[in-house]
Parts: sequence; C-alpha cells; structure tokens
Amino acid sequence: MPKAIITQFGRKLKSPSTCRYVRSFSHWKQYEMGPPDPIVGLNEAFALDTSPNKVNVGVGAYRGDDGLPFVLPCVKEAELINIQNTWLDHEYLGIVGDASFVRLALEFVYGKDSPVLAEGRVAGVQTISGTGGLRVFGELLKKGGHKEIYLPDPTWGNHIPIMKNAGLEVKKYRYYNAGISSLEFDNMIHDLKNIPPGSVVLLHACAHNPTGMDPTKEQWQEISKVMTDGKLIPFFDCAYQGFASGNAPEDAFAIRMFVNDGHQVAVVQSFSKNFGLYGQRVGALSIVAADESEAKKVLSQMKMTIRPMYSNPPKHGAQLVKTILSDDRLSTDFINQCADMARRINEMRIKLRSALEEGGDRNWEHITKQIGMFAFSGLTKEEVTALRDDHSIYCTLDGRISMAGVTSRNVDYIAEAIKEVIKK
Repeated sequence: MPKAIITQFGRKLKSPSTCRYVRSFSHWKQYEMGPPDPIVGLNEAFALDTSPNKVNVGVGAYRGDDGLPFVLPCVKEAELINIQNTWLDHEYLGIVGDASFVRLALEFVYGKDSPVLAEGRVAGVQTISGTGGLRVFGELLKKGGHKEIYLPDPTWGNHIPIMKNAGLEVKKYRYYNAGISSLEFDNMIHDLKNIPPGSVVLLHACAHNPTGMDPTKEQWQEISKVMTDGKLIPFFDCAYQGFASGNAPEDAFAIRMFVNDGHQVAVVQSFSKNFGLYGQRVGALSIVAADESEAKKVLSQMKMTIRPMYSNPPKHGAQLVKTILSDDRLSTDFINQCADMARRINEMRIKLRSALEEGGDRNWEHITKQIGMFAFSGLTKEEVTALRDDHSIYCTLDGRISMAGVTSRNVDYIAEAIKEVIKK
C-alpha cells in the first residue's frame, strides 16, 4: 500500500502514485473538448491580432462612430435616478419577474391601446433576455405536446441549439436566396402552406438576423393569411424593436397586425440591442390566449417551466427599462437616441455600398435594402477567410457583417479589402 503523506496541518493525504491512479479513472474523461463558439472564437482571434488596421465586424453589439461601446444617455440618467432611490433593494424578484416591467414591455410591443392587453388575454413573464425566453418557450412547447418547430433558413445560429436542447425537432422553411441576395418570398409562402396545421413557426419581427432582409408590409399580410388558413402558430423573435428603423411602433408592425388578424401569437423580446443593455440580460416572453382564464393557465405553466430552470430573472436591467418606459420624457429621449443609432447604421450602409461600387461592376444594392445591425454581404467562406488573414477584418464565416463595427474611419478600408478578396 502506498505510504500516506503527512502535511504541515497533520492531515494525511494519499501519495502521488495514488493520485495518479485516481486521475486515470476520472468520472469526467468521457467529455471531449467542444468546438469554440463562432463569435467567441472570432473575438479571441481579433484580440490576438497585432495589426494596427484590424477591424471587428462580427460582434452583434452597437458601437459609436469612434468604434467604442455606447451607453444610451437615457440609460445613464435612469441609473442615476435609481442610485438615489433608497427604497431599492437586492431582494429576489418573483418567478414572473418585475410585474411593472412586464406590463411596460408588453405595452411596448403590442401597443398601449392593444385590445388583447385590455382584455387580460396576454400571459407574460420577464426572461433572461431573448435567449432565456426562447428556451422557456421551447420547453413550454415540449410540455404541451409539440414535437417540432419551424425556423427560417437562415436564422440566428443560436435558435437551432436552443430549440434542440429543449427537446424539439428543428425544421426549416425557405427564407433567403443568397445567390441573388434577396428574400425568397414565393418559396417561403410555398413552404408555409405545406407545414402541418397546429405547428409553431418562428418569425423575426424585424431586422432579420443574419440577413437584414425583412418582408414588406404587403408580404407580411400575405404571410398572416397563409398562417391563418394553415392554422399555424406564429412565434415572433423581437430583438431589434426601435433599433431597426428607429421607430419602435413601426418595427412592431408585423406583431400588431398578426394580433389584429386574430392570431394567438407568442413573442419573445430582447432589450439588449435597443436599450444597449447587453450585459444585463433583459427580456420578456408573452403568449396571447383565447381569453383571460386561458391566459392565467398559460402563465401558471410558464412559471412551472421557469422555476426549476433559473428560478427568477435578474433585477437591475429590468429596473432601468422600467424607469425609462414609465417616464414620458425618458421614453421620448430613448426613442430619439434609438433613432440616432439606427441613423448611423443606415449612413454606414450607404457609405459602404458607395465605396464597394466605386470603380467596380458588382451590384451591392442589397447592403442598403437590408435593415438593422447586420449586412448579409454575400461573401463566401473563402473570401471571409481571406479578409481575416490578409486584411485583419473579422466577420462570421457566413459573410454577416455587423454594421455597428463600420465607422467613418474604417469604411473605405473595409470596402477596398472586400474588393480585393472578391477578385481572387
């Protein structure tokens, strides 16, 4: 038997040979190294790059024209107000979160005068941003007997593992034609018409991620009719309300139209992009029911899903959003500041397209037709890799460019680099 080692505290430890023996039978050795997250890996590579010209256009977070993180002035003011409120504490929120925040969040997306809110037909909870709301809804669907969910192709990369991990089979409907950099509307309608009745279909409310290509109002009306006829359940992911166009009610057009058309929609909201509260994880999940009694039952099931998952949501970010949306002046400031962010993004779209088309024969119209934070460039994986290796410009392999990372100082450099790699 190996001799024990006596430590200075008098305790007996196993000898090194015994420790090696135990390690060889680790309970965790079956776990292999997982692949790096595409975005995290991109950021790590960018941090290690020593080029003075390096540019990160992969991160989905707003930056000012100086390239630095931006905190909305109304958020700063809300923080000062809350610091002075001595009655604020750090107690747990309830399972549904801050009830006042939830009410304001629902008014923000459905409209203050929405009949479904007035009738008490909406079950709503605060969530850990949009990601947490997606997972809660996925598990709620699974609990309710759903086996699958339909996502647009392409969609935000995290949609797929979230829904798969919730136990749902992920199926897709056609949405975007990368060959012509345009919405594949006819094929989208064809696919929606062939989805089984009672199925859940995820829709991007505005600023589709990653393509930035949204249906027109007339196309949304046709989508609504097809989903009504097919008895489909619309589930809206609303991550950019106010940030997409600079007009929050306009960005909620599709959701409000679907509700007016009689759909019992589900909506997940994120306040990361529009309020710039990326690290605070502020979100909401809501479901429109047939009546108030049904809404209460749905809410009870949402609470039963949340309790063993994360118990209750964080407090600080929701308090900031509540402070802003409950104050008329701060709400107006928010609208104006959100519009300023959207305006800068759109200005960069125009400048990037102009610089790309200067001296070339390739059409880059899709850059300005798209909306929101991202531009789906149409670059191939090989071209994206060349951008990174030869020019220290970092974007995701699908060619998605975060327009927030494009500034008046680097837009020409980015455009020249793109023109260089597409020649090869």
